[in-house]
This record gives sequence, structure tokens and C-alpha cells, in this order.
Amino acid sequence: MVVTKETIIGDVLDFDATTATYFFEIGMHCLGCPASRGESIADACAVHGTNADELVAKLNAHLGNK
Repeated sequence: MVVTKETIIGDVLDFDATTATYFFEIGMHCLGCPASRGESIADACAVHGTNADELVAKLNAHLGNK
């Protein structure tokens, strides 16, 4: 899986649940909420005031090591 800013959070979590750590690190603690699971990484980062590019890079690095 290759993650982009438009990737849906739920799709990332379904692919690899261990990625939840990266969402928690930036304050996204509502990953079980149906709305957040259907939200893009870009939208979630905008709401949480975080850098989507940095999160995408971390997720892709993590998934690349699998």
C-alpha cells in the first residue's frame, strides 16, 4: 500500500493496524469513530493542525518496512 494525503484513514488502519501509533502521536485519538475512519489524511491533519506530508512520509516508511 502506498499512502497519499487523499488516502482514507480507515483504509490505512484496515491494511495495517499498527499504523494507529502514528495517528495517536499527532493527537488523532478518535480512530474508532466512524467519521474519522472515512476521513482523508489531509482532512484529518487540517482539523488537528498537523502536517499531512510528514504523516504520509512516516506511514509510507513504516509500510515499506513490512
